[in-house]
Amino acid sequence: MTSETQPAVDLDEGTALLVEPSAMPRRERILKTLLHSRELSIAIALLVVIAAATIKSPDFVFSATGWRNLLLTPAMMLLLAVGQAVVIITRNVDLSVGSVLGLSAWLTGELFIAHPGIPWIVGFGAGLLAGAVLGLVNGVLVGYGKVPALVITLGTLYIFRGIVLTWAGSSIISASQMPDGFLNLGTAQILTIPVLFIIAMIIVVAVGYFLQTARSGRELYAIGSDPDAAVLYGLPVRRRVIGAFVLSGALAGLAGVVYAARYGTVSSDAGTGIELQAVAAAVVGGVAIFGGSGTVWGASIGAVLLVTINSALPMVGISDFWQQALVGALIIAAIILDRVLAARQARKLIEARDEQ
Repeated sequence: MTSETQPAVDLDEGTALLVEPSAMPRRERILKTLLHSRELSIAIALLVVIAAATIKSPDFVFSATGWRNLLLTPAMMLLLAVGQAVVIITRNVDLSVGSVLGLSAWLTGELFIAHPGIPWIVGFGAGLLAGAVLGLVNGVLVGYGKVPALVITLGTLYIFRGIVLTWAGSSIISASQMPDGFLNLGTAQILTIPVLFIIAMIIVVAVGYFLQTARSGRELYAIGSDPDAAVLYGLPVRRRVIGAFVLSGALAGLAGVVYAARYGTVSSDAGTGIELQAVAAAVVGGVAIFGGSGTVWGASIGAVLLVTINSALPMVGISDFWQQALVGALIIAAIILDRVLAARQARKLIEARDEQ
């Protein structure tokens, strides 16, 4: 079989598709990839949820408050889901992001109290840096300790939360203690689009572009697909894994700043339990829990979907129990689909090899 007719493996956003390059025009190949993409399926599910809620209550979208909340509410989850997706792609998980968010949010509030005149951008920088340092702690422990990330980050979840509880106690940082310029970010808009949502989307695009174009970004997929083979191939596995945790921590820290700006108050329980939602958003968005595939685009849509479900389903008369049950069903369905697609892909690769 010549190179012109030999099946090629086209890696598109972490998912391999076997195609005949000479038999399928580029436009048809792109269309086929789009129609089979997980992102499109999740986006359709999101549109269905929004449409159902809008039919029941048009103000869900067609009002100034409804439109703003539709975009503003997922901003924090978008940041967490993107960082979580990068970590999961390397076949790890970060369960400490909720505690990192809480610690960064409290740090930001305390910084504004101690230095009332500082620019609000300093608060963003402080939260981002604090999160990156905490992420570095996770990455070093995972990379050098040879302990599963699930165990390490479960431990740091409680350690970081304990620091917040000790530091904050029963105190609350109120809106009156933070600068107006910072709080205005929680409601500021550009062409009816909330500023915090724009910031989150800039991060999504930047990280997505990095994963798809940078060599180090593609290496994360290789590490997640087969860590042992990545080591034998000479990839800097430890450094890449540490970098993934630093990015996850930094984005969780930035999410803490967004939390403070969005709600105007910070307490010691900020971000409690949100780490599981971040993992769910990534998995529902098509990031394989076993690593090696998925995109931040899918994780982002998954984040918006889960947040929208929580706000939309009560409007159509669905109880809290069924809301949680639906999210659980989506997670299970996503994992089963990953296994089915992986098995089918392996079968296609074997068939292609046998034909050579």
